Amino acid sequence: MRRVLMAVALCAALAPIGGVVAESAGVPARIAAAIADPTRPAADRSSDANRKPAETLLFAGVKPGMVVGEFYPGGGYFTRLLSDVVGPKGHVYGIENSVWRSSFKADQALAADGNHANVSMEAAAFGTVRFPKPLDLAWVTQNYHDLKIAEYGVVDTAAFNRGVFASLKPGGIFFVLDHEAPAGTDLAGIVRLHRIEKTQVIREVTAAGFRLEAEGTFLHRPGDDHSLPIFDKKVQGLTDQYALRFVKPRAAAHRRHASR
Repeated sequence: MRRVLMAVALCAALAPIGGVVAESAGVPARIAAAIADPTRPAADRSSDANRKPAETLLFAGVKPGMVVGEFYPGGGYFTRLLSDVVGPKGHVYGIENSVWRSSFKADQALAADGNHANVSMEAAAFGTVRFPKPLDLAWVTQNYHDLKIAEYGVVDTAAFNRGVFASLKPGGIFFVLDHEAPAGTDLAGIVRLHRIEKTQVIREVTAAGFRLEAEGTFLHRPGDDHSLPIFDKKVQGLTDQYALRFVKPRAAAHRRHASR
């Protein structure tokens, strides 16, 4: 792991459940080093200004030694960063949608490039949740809405969320980042816009037993026209996005033991 002389300062707008509070935070050296890693593709680096990886990793709570399950790496923009941050004592298990063949080909190339020995990739039917060991962190960025699009595979999102819950250790984190949709967006709207309302995600994920711990507003863009599909050139790469950090309550384990 390459070291940096000093962490980069940033202002991350974090919104705890009790209200919106702007916090100034320093980027841990490991996160700064991951972003500065010279083996990252140029295309990834060019996306950093819009995707804000430092704020994202910091908010999600990624730490050295973690076991991470990443849904739909899409070639590995975040996979490379997660790999560097969790380090040799951690591991990143990626699950790609088996019908997204070009993405999985890129995922496999990443895992085999010699720079990410702590990364494993597999392709599976869309919505599959399976990992070889309990996770500290489950991660899905800009793809939760895709679970609603039957063209990619029919998914029972309630079952998916329950599967994620079961895959996590007590106290584990489920991190979801997606594009905000207009109020009242129905299934047809999700398919057309590739957006999903934050309130819908919160409702669905908490129904599986998760507790919403915090909301990150660092990708909130009030100028975004929510009525436009995310691929419209007027908004592409600059959509209004929300970051949600859910936690599996530690009490869940105690309840299971008490019921035996």
